[in-house]
Amino acid sequence: MAKILLVEDSTFLRIATERILTRARYEVVTAVDGEEALRVAAEKKPDVILLDMMLPKLSGLEVLKALKTDPATAGIAVIVMSGLSQKNAERLQKDGAFAYLEKASLELDSGGRPLLAALGELVEKVMTQRAMGAGSS
Repeated sequence: MAKILLVEDSTFLRIATERILTRARYEVVTAVDGEEALRVAAEKKPDVILLDMMLPKLSGLEVLKALKTDPATAGIAVIVMSGLSQKNAERLQKDGAFAYLEKASLELDSGGRPLLAALGELVEKVMTQRAMGAGSS
């Protein structure tokens, strides 16, 4: 199963999301701020990063840009999870985000089925792209 780095500063949301992902058999590592996110991403090399935008130390946007400019982490798929409006999705994808999920629609406080459905599709795309890329080199 995929390894996911969950970057979320809210203790409640981080714990709730981590439980949802762990029950779905994802391997989960966490970070609570932007600086820790960059360090953990470089150390653990997750398949996917679920990135909150409103973080202490470095904002989610700063983390996204740093990840995409570092050759060691540039290939990691970053899925932005935010309470910000969907209007930001297009800009974030131009900055390197693989996808955008609006927190309000993920039902993190009641089982997270929409999160798991969306994440399942996105992780499958990531793994398929990675396999196709590995086969062509």
